[in-house]
Amino acid sequence: MKHTKKVAGLAGIASVLWVGLTAAVAASQKRLLFNPLGSKREVLRPYSSGHRTRPVVIRAKDGTRLSGWLMTPPVHGPHPAVIYFGGRSEEVSWVARDAGKLFPGMAVLAVNYRGYGDSHGDPAETHFVDDGRMLYDWLAERHHVDPKRIAVVGRSLGSGVAVQVAMERDAHAIVLITPYDSILAIAKRKFKAIPVEYVLRHRFESVKYAHHLKAPTYVLRAEQDDVVPHSHTDLLVEKLGQLHADEIVPDSDHLNIPYLASTQQRIAGFLAQRFDLPQAEAGTIAAANAGASAPASPNP
Repeated sequence: MKHTKKVAGLAGIASVLWVGLTAAVAASQKRLLFNPLGSKREVLRPYSSGHRTRPVVIRAKDGTRLSGWLMTPPVHGPHPAVIYFGGRSEEVSWVARDAGKLFPGMAVLAVNYRGYGDSHGDPAETHFVDDGRMLYDWLAERHHVDPKRIAVVGRSLGSGVAVQVAMERDAHAIVLITPYDSILAIAKRKFKAIPVEYVLRHRFESVKYAHHLKAPTYVLRAEQDDVVPHSHTDLLVEKLGQLHADEIVPDSDHLNIPYLASTQQRIAGFLAQRFDLPQAEAGTIAAANAGASAPASPNP
C-alpha cells in the first residue's frame, strides 16, 4: 500500500512538472522563436557600393511602421528586384552593406520584421507573412522595378516567410538559405516530452506549401548546421514544386552562411541567370564576386 502511494505521489509530481514545463514553453515561445530583443543594428551606416541606398519606412496594412532599406542600381531601370527575409534575431542592415556582391544589377528591399531593428509592433507568423506580401506589392509598384522579375530570398526562419509569400505572389525566382520543413517539426524534435503541436502558435509549415511554388527554387544548406538538421531540409526539398538546385556551401555553419563569399557568389550567379541580366551587368557580378567576403555575423 505504501509503495502504491509512493508511486502515485511520484507520478503526481511528474505530472505537475510536465504541465509546468509545457506551460513555460507555451508562454515563452515568442522569445524562443523570434528573440528580436538582441537585434540591434548590425551596420551603423548601411550602404551598398553597387547601389543607391536609402532608408525606408513602410506602413503595414494596420498602420505598423516597418523600417529597412531600399537599394537601386545607379542606372535607369526598370530592374529585376529582390526582397529579403531574415532569420531569427537577424537585423537586416548587413544586406545593404553586402548588396553589391549579393544582388548586383538588381533593386533590393530589406525590411526588419515587426519588433526587429527600428520596426515597430510584435513578431508573429501571421504578421510576417501579411507584411511580406504587402512589401512584395510595394516593391512591385516602384517605377524602377520590373514587376514581372521579382525574386524572394529567405534565410532560416525567413525561408518560411519567403515560401508563403512566393506561394501567393508571382515570384520569378526563390532562394532558400538553410530552410526547414516546419518550425513545428523542429520544435517537436527539440521538445520531445512536450505536446508542442497543441501550444505552438507560429508553425511556419513550409512543407505544406512547397508544392504550390512555381518559380525555380535554389536551396543552400550549411555544411555544419546544428539548428536546422539536413533531414528537415530534405523533407522540404522533396515537396518543392520546381527545384533548381540543392547545394551545401563548404566551410559554412548556420550562423555564417549568408556572409561567406562562396554563398554570395552562388546567389548572385543564380539570380543573374534567372533574370537574364545583360552582359555588362554580368561583368559587374563577376567583379563583385572577386571581392573579399564580409565578416561573419553572430545572428542566427
